[in-house]
Amino acid sequence: GNVLATVLRPVKPSNLFIYGKTGTGKTAVCRYVFNRLSSAVAEKGFDIRFVYINCRLAGTEYRVLSELCAAAGVAVPFTGVSKGELFRRFQTAASRLNSSFVVCLDEVDALVKAFGDDLLYELTRSSIGSGWVSLVGISNDLLFKEQLDPRVLSSLSEEEVVFQPYTATELADILRERARAALRPGAVGEDVVRLCAALAAAEHGDARRAIDLLRVSAEVAEREGAERIEEQHVRRAQSLIEKGRVKEVISSLPLHSRLVLLAVYMVSRKSSETTSGTLYNTYREYCVSLGLDPLTDRRVSTLVSELDMLGIVACDLVSYGRHGRTRRIKPTIPFDEVVEILGKDEALSQFLDGLS
Repeated sequence: GNVLATVLRPVKPSNLFIYGKTGTGKTAVCRYVFNRLSSAVAEKGFDIRFVYINCRLAGTEYRVLSELCAAAGVAVPFTGVSKGELFRRFQTAASRLNSSFVVCLDEVDALVKAFGDDLLYELTRSSIGSGWVSLVGISNDLLFKEQLDPRVLSSLSEEEVVFQPYTATELADILRERARAALRPGAVGEDVVRLCAALAAAEHGDARRAIDLLRVSAEVAEREGAERIEEQHVRRAQSLIEKGRVKEVISSLPLHSRLVLLAVYMVSRKSSETTSGTLYNTYREYCVSLGLDPLTDRRVSTLVSELDMLGIVACDLVSYGRHGRTRRIKPTIPFDEVVEILGKDEALSQFLDGLS
């Protein structure tokens, strides 16, 4: 809020980058600040427009630019216009309006990973008459900055804010408030609230995870005809949520990420240690079998880091003294669960026949 408060003078705020793990309140805080500042600048008579865009939901640079155009009052077709022309239309409309824009690009890493950072570069350099464009980027990938061109990075990260995970005490406060609103009196005790909060805090301090855990615990208790949510309901809910999360995460991975994941688990069945080299060789064999061009070992290393961040593999760096270092990759999910999920993939099922 303090970084963006200069709009009340009105002065262009610095571009801002917000980091933090999932469920730490980044999006909620950004939307809240946008709503408050939008009302405040309207009262002062300033034409400053606050635009929130979720890049993962938008899916393409075209849709992101379309939403920017819409904020400037320009209707564009679903397809058929070049990105350069869309950007020109946005700049022309914004200049004609003498408007300024504060644009939040939530999950901006999804856009950059898919299409590169050219759009970010253009936005940080955009000229719209007497107005300006200020960017707020949000990402839960702390390594995201490494993927940016230095010119984009220096412009986009003028100010940075890191959202720390919620503590168990903070999560308990959130859960008490939700329980009062959603559950009948007496349905949940303080011990269950503290347990849900502690489990979520031990994982990533994720408020959404804590709320989901309490909600599913209530559903489990209701199905069993229980009057109150007890610890056993929370434990069963935790297991159900984890299985559902793993299935959703793995099923939504791109093909090469699924191949890398499959290679990790298949190598681990044959060897007590899965290193970067053995993993890459197995992954490459799968690609050849499928008629695909293998990614470079460096790109595969990045995919492994992403799988590590998702919690479906675990990595550590092992030193062999003067023989160098290598990364050791370990499975974190039971093999039969991975087989069940990947076995439904037509491309990968051939490598899993007869396994369980």
